[in-house]
Amino acid sequence: MVIEIRTKQENQNIIKMRRILISFVILFASTATVFGQKDDNILPNWAMGGFVRPEGKNPVISPDATYKIFCPMWNDSIAWEESDTFNPAAVVKDNKIYVLYRAEDNTHPALGQRTSRIGLAESRDGITMKRRSTPVLAPEADCYKEYEWRGGCEDPRVAVTEDGLYVMYYTGWNRNKARLCVATSRDLVNWEKHGLAFEKAYNGRFQHQASKSASIVTSVKNGKQVITKVNGKYVMYWGEKWINVATSDDLINWTPQVDEKGNLKFIVTPRDGYFDSGLTECGPPAVMTDKGILLLYNGKNRSDEKRDPRFNAGTYSAGQILFDKKDPYKVKERLDVPFFKPMADFEKSGQYRDGTVFIEGLAYFKNKWYLYYGCADSMVGVAIYDPAKKTPGDPVN
Repeated sequence: MVIEIRTKQENQNIIKMRRILISFVILFASTATVFGQKDDNILPNWAMGGFVRPEGKNPVISPDATYKIFCPMWNDSIAWEESDTFNPAAVVKDNKIYVLYRAEDNTHPALGQRTSRIGLAESRDGITMKRRSTPVLAPEADCYKEYEWRGGCEDPRVAVTEDGLYVMYYTGWNRNKARLCVATSRDLVNWEKHGLAFEKAYNGRFQHQASKSASIVTSVKNGKQVITKVNGKYVMYWGEKWINVATSDDLINWTPQVDEKGNLKFIVTPRDGYFDSGLTECGPPAVMTDKGILLLYNGKNRSDEKRDPRFNAGTYSAGQILFDKKDPYKVKERLDVPFFKPMADFEKSGQYRDGTVFIEGLAYFKNKWYLYYGCADSMVGVAIYDPAKKTPGDPVN
């Protein structure tokens, strides 16, 4: 038998190492708490959520190759939603939720090279969908073909005025430049196109500049979410890489904010080291609350050393920003971690495999908020926020 005899110095070294190990364990546990166990993403009182995915119900809309239309652009019969259905808008009408979603045909194998059209689904419970077999907005042989052929009509956001006029802001994509377009309807089926949102602003200066993703300001009045004015003007947040503000008197012609040199003024930009390090893109219509104007937006994580290491490179997650009620250009608060992120398999395994929950539709329905989102650019999902219940956001880790 060998008896191990330690010197006084060796014993002190062992004690020191144990203390270091204990300190490391405590630090790790503390860091895990900060960076997100399942229930620690407690949202501040100014934010909306958390949003809960109904168990076993998602996705609520998936591609259907049996729906066919004659397309004047291709001069052929097209299965218009054969490949993907995603990036939905949502609005309430006649005690139902209506979801307007982007659908892609299968005219090209590459991502971003198919033709998109806008489909319509209705639901009495916000989950079970009944779809129309034909799109409600599509590239046609009309005066707007220069903006929409052959990429189509993409990524709608929809809201309604107090007198029942539905306004859609969508991306016209001609496979060269994406531009923000406007359409209106009284029944959600028949839409009148009005062309480019920024066509007339500053003598047409921004007519041919890339633009997309408009979130018009709304508020809840008498239980209904409707478009509302701020300081006597309609206001919308817009932009993909960054967020800008535009104002309007008629909901159709918009004037973007510019700085003293006449350049677009960015009021929200990406942040290195955060989930939105790659871009900040507007989501569904903004909502006026008692705390301010609340904007839900999409943030993309970078793929380099400036990304947030807690999330996969390239991931799209969702954040929230609170603007001042009286000054819609002034940021008051901003979430540092997403309240909503890719978690389910179908949110991480479609066209966009890095993981995407791309939010575009928000509807106030029977005292709850229904959030509709694109799942990996392939399907449509829903998550529900009940203001009567305190629920955390999605776990960070």
